[in-house]
Amino acid sequence: MEILAFGVQADEKPLIERAFRDHEDVRCLDVFLNGDTAPIAAGHEIVSTSVNADLGAAVLEILAAGGTRMVAQRSTGFNNVDLDTADRLGMTVARVSYYSPHSVAEFAWALAMAVNRRIVRASIRTRDFDFRLDGLMGRDLHGRTAGVLGTGKIGEAFARIAHGFGMRLLGWDVAENPACAELGMRYVAKDELLARSDLITLHVPLMAETRHLIDATALKAMRDDAILINSSRGGLIDTAALVGELRAGRFAGVGLDVYEAEAGLFFLDKSLEAVEDDTLARLVTFPNVLVTSHQAYYTEDAVGQIVGTTVRNVLDYREGRRSENVLVPRS
Repeated sequence: MEILAFGVQADEKPLIERAFRDHEDVRCLDVFLNGDTAPIAAGHEIVSTSVNADLGAAVLEILAAGGTRMVAQRSTGFNNVDLDTADRLGMTVARVSYYSPHSVAEFAWALAMAVNRRIVRASIRTRDFDFRLDGLMGRDLHGRTAGVLGTGKIGEAFARIAHGFGMRLLGWDVAENPACAELGMRYVAKDELLARSDLITLHVPLMAETRHLIDATALKAMRDDAILINSSRGGLIDTAALVGELRAGRFAGVGLDVYEAEAGLFFLDKSLEAVEDDTLARLVTFPNVLVTSHQAYYTEDAVGQIVGTTVRNVLDYREGRRSENVLVPRS
């Protein structure tokens, strides 16, 4: 029976087809799952979705009415899924609970270095044969302080790189990571971390308790010359409040791989359309801000692991097995 995979990127398609080849028939679609595209899944018992799929109650109802009984999400995050509705409909929902933490941590560092050393501005200038250094001065990160909000596997990987740079480490999390402590990380309250860190990076999941973790108050607690990096979930930052602080001339750099209203924008070509999101339109105009399109996870290694786990999740469903990846079990 054919599996329908929504939101498949061109680079991702051959990996998915190769991984499923010996197990299941799979059809890859580049459209994302939402209320308009959900009817396409009619007759498919299993669908696979990407991180920005709409799996709210209305969409799940359409899928269930069409015969879908399992959703295999190709991501770690699942804040886009109405789990209560899935449970009520008797649908199994599985995710990828683990993939290479280095992919995201390394990209977070790429953002940090790019905004610190003004790489994008320099590249644009040199394409126009403008080789001036005015406005390109950055700072050594050696000897400065990195604040890591969320010290799980990705936060730990980020901290190891920071340690290699010779940075002091501050951490904040609900539980301390012994591996980070061995690197010399000192766990402190969030307010102290924000006030003392030169570089702040977010690696916590998005849930009710963490939405707008970096709100107007938190932003004001940060140093004027701090660097803020978010490669986790857009909803961790109050973007409107961030724009307000940027308009006041604060922060040495901000690197965002995620945006709280990215659904319906990221992974799509909107270059020929009018920009309706005024907050995002303003955000990308700041010279000290770099926005990328939720690509931190996007390495051959990480995507290969994501696809491999998705295949195992489907096979587990077929065989009636459960694993740590199952969010809602089959009835």
